Amino acid sequence: MLVVEQLCKSFTTAQGVLPVLQGVDLQLARGSSLALMGESGSGKSTLLHLLAGLDRADSGRIVIEDVPLDTRDETALARWRRDSIGLVFQQYNLISSLDVAANLAFQARLAGRHDPAWTAQLAERLGLTELLQRYPEQLSGGQQQRVAIGRALAGRPALVLADEPTGSLDEASSEEVLQLMLELVAQAGSSLLMVTHSRQLAARLEQRCFLKAGRVQPEPD
Repeated sequence: MLVVEQLCKSFTTAQGVLPVLQGVDLQLARGSSLALMGESGSGKSTLLHLLAGLDRADSGRIVIEDVPLDTRDETALARWRRDSIGLVFQQYNLISSLDVAANLAFQARLAGRHDPAWTAQLAERLGLTELLQRYPEQLSGGQQQRVAIGRALAGRPALVLADEPTGSLDEASSEEVLQLMLELVAQAGSSLLMVTHSRQLAARLEQRCFLKAGRVQPEPD
């Protein structure tokens, strides 16, 4: 499903060139899950943005479903994100002018894969059924996060990329939502790559990858 080979990315700052990723290699099998861990500044979010095609690497390769991302132009990347990727970022990125029901269905409708029965099931499993007519500003942070998870899964994407998807929840709620997310990802037939700081949550996923100073490191004790 996903192969990353010798991926490098640097940014130019006022102090000079800042290397962020320095030869990252990783693989994710179809239908499996991987937790991406590391300290702040280790390059986790940068790697997630590169995998989503939101930025370009300086060198190295990202191959998803046997197609290198660097062979796609911006139009093709946008179409691919719409059709094949589910994104769950820390900021939620819900559309303020749409209610919960419309937010849940938004990407699936764009991709031409809206399934009302599946979307209704997602809403029920995520505890959103009674909130479908509310707008994002009327929801708590945890509720908005659940909407973002549901929206990412509504189109049954091949790959779900999640950046701290339970970051606004307490420990008990995080465990509950992650378990639910893993069940729904499996039901959708998707692969999952999740950034997390929590070893407890990372242990629930099938694989773990640690970034340190822009490189993949052995799992620490």
